[in-house]
Amino acid sequence: MEGTNSPWGRIPKPLPKSLTASPVRIAMIALAAMGLWTSYFTIPAESEGVVLRFGKYTHKVPPGLHFKIPFGIDSVIAVPTQRQLKLEFGFASAGVTNPDQTGNEPAKERSMVTGDLNSALVEWIVQYRITEPEHYLFAVRNPGQTLRDISESVMRAVVGDRTVDEIITIGRQEIEETSLQRMRELAGLYHLGVSISQVQLKNVNPPEPVQPSFNEVNRAQQDRENAINLANGDYNKAVPRARGEADQQIRAAEGYRFKRINEAEGDVAAFTSVLEQYVKAPDVTRTRLYFETMGDVLPQAKQSIVVDESVQQILPMLPLSAALPENKP
Repeated sequence: MEGTNSPWGRIPKPLPKSLTASPVRIAMIALAAMGLWTSYFTIPAESEGVVLRFGKYTHKVPPGLHFKIPFGIDSVIAVPTQRQLKLEFGFASAGVTNPDQTGNEPAKERSMVTGDLNSALVEWIVQYRITEPEHYLFAVRNPGQTLRDISESVMRAVVGDRTVDEIITIGRQEIEETSLQRMRELAGLYHLGVSISQVQLKNVNPPEPVQPSFNEVNRAQQDRENAINLANGDYNKAVPRARGEADQQIRAAEGYRFKRINEAEGDVAAFTSVLEQYVKAPDVTRTRLYFETMGDVLPQAKQSIVVDESVQQILPMLPLSAALPENKP
């Protein structure tokens, strides 16, 4: 039967039971498919998953495939715990993936006042890693911006304790180490769940209007250091050489002193032995000394004259060296 007539119009024919049950069956199939689709999730290799049940933290899961209660009862937040993240201050790199990496006003971030009331433009980088994702997500509201505020306040305090010459020239490493230590303390105090690994000063410059003057000062300081290094090099060359020569002369003088002392002692010993013999036989010793002396003196004289009481007249003597036979080899 196609239908019946009524005062209100034509009454349609009732649908079969199989057709009336189809929407319910479709809804059940769709519900089952949705439950199956929302009952598993995958965590990337460099991340950890934070599981929330009705919005409350329950546990963490490592990278890989995992299952959860479907229909939105369990939700998962993937946190990149194995990725080295960084914050940039005073400048902004292009194509960043971390929303907290760059600030909104880099020009204001890098403008600082030093301890001697000078102005400096400081650009730096903070590298960190998320170690406790549950603290990073729930201990502090907006942890990335909080870490940026901590880093900026610490850097301004450290720079404000030093002169502009220190932060531009010799104090960079000390500023990095001091800032890193203070940032770690504050991050632990606020339970941010991050581990700060490095603070690096990228560029430290004076303001643009006075930058040429600072460059001249830096060149003068470098010239001064070069002159000092050259002078120290000459000093290190000349002083050891002079000390060596002085030591050599001192040793030569000491050797000469010992030589003269030994010779004097030998002469004294010889004179003493001669004196002992002279005391025993003065005439014999006097005659021997006289002959020995004459033997040394006369061969060197060109003309010899003998003067004696027994000689009545002066007699010339031939040169003894001519009378003596020549020594032939």
